[in-house]
Amino acid sequence: MRQTAEYGPKPPGEDRHALAVRVYYEDTDAGGVVYYANYLRFLERARTEFLRRLGYGQADLAQTTGLAFAVRSISAEYLLPARLDDELVVTCSIESLGRAQVGFGQRVLRGGDLLLEARVRVACFELARGKAAPMPRELHEKLKAFI
Repeated sequence: MRQTAEYGPKPPGEDRHALAVRVYYEDTDAGGVVYYANYLRFLERARTEFLRRLGYGQADLAQTTGLAFAVRSISAEYLLPARLDDELVVTCSIESLGRAQVGFGQRVLRGGDLLLEARVRVACFELARGKAAPMPRELHEKLKAFI
């Protein structure tokens, strides 16, 4: 799946991150429609690139701090189907922020059409113990700027 991301500091008035995604054959079912579970992959990639945009790659975060993020809950509303070769935009914004969790609002769009809307709650946890842990203060401050 080809994807591109917006990087750099948040432009004034910009409160969300966007990731471009093209739908490939492997993303679709026999009818040429994106298989419902593959939207979760698109959402995950947008969140991962959002963190990377802030200077926090998942592998580096795990190696340097012993911390990682995991999805705690998700709700998704599938509104319109995406199809083979569609160019999509997956957005990611912060809806809530705690010391050990982040609530994301995410959308999948095709042109002006809203295809999917989701709410994803992600928890920060300590890899060694498998228990919730506060995220690094610097990351928390960077995320706060997007609320």
